[in-house]
Amino acid sequence: MDASSRTVRDDSRLAGWEDRLELPLALASLVYLGAYALHVLAPGMPAVLHNVCLAVLYTTWAAFGVDYAVRWRLSGRGPSFVRTHGLDTVVLILPLLRPLRIVKVYQAMARRRDEPRLSLYARVVAYAGLATLLLGFSGALAVYQQERGAAGASIRTFGDSLWWTAATLTTVGYGDVVPVTQAGRIIAVGMMACGLALLGAVTGSFSSWLLQVFSREGDERAPGS
Repeated sequence: MDASSRTVRDDSRLAGWEDRLELPLALASLVYLGAYALHVLAPGMPAVLHNVCLAVLYTTWAAFGVDYAVRWRLSGRGPSFVRTHGLDTVVLILPLLRPLRIVKVYQAMARRRDEPRLSLYARVVAYAGLATLLLGFSGALAVYQQERGAAGASIRTFGDSLWWTAATLTTVGYGDVVPVTQAGRIIAVGMMACGLALLGAVTGSFSSWLLQVFSREGDERAPGS
């Protein structure tokens, strides 16, 4: 079997694996997020429940690791898989960023139905909106966990963390509440970068849609003008 045929076979096997596992793993990521939220927001619950949450976190994280290893093996690309699947690698290291894989979840579902159900612009807005909500909630939890109880912290409640997250993702940045811990600031940098990327995707898609509408209107008026 030549190299091109082997590549096509590997890509086909990889796509088949992703089609079967992408949705179950997306549901697993929601379970992960729920367990993490309970662990962070309910510090006073019995120790056994905290242990259950930790067990769920580690189990789902292990499932993500197995999926990554299998896709690496099926790709047939060896170490270059890490370079060509940078987002997957980052998400494996930081599972709270799995909302950014929402595009691949939709692609896997669309392949099962043979065609997408939404237009390109609707898909961009839907991707960005859902990713923003999930990523914002995840980021708020992570920052709150780092900041609560820190000396001189202005983010003392989860409500404060949600407010800070909304201001950060929308690039407003009021500055009334800010992270003071090193880990909180690192998370803040990531949230800023994601906010800029998601906002740029939405505004760019909206601008392109407006240009298309105006261009179509101009073409319709041209014959009778």
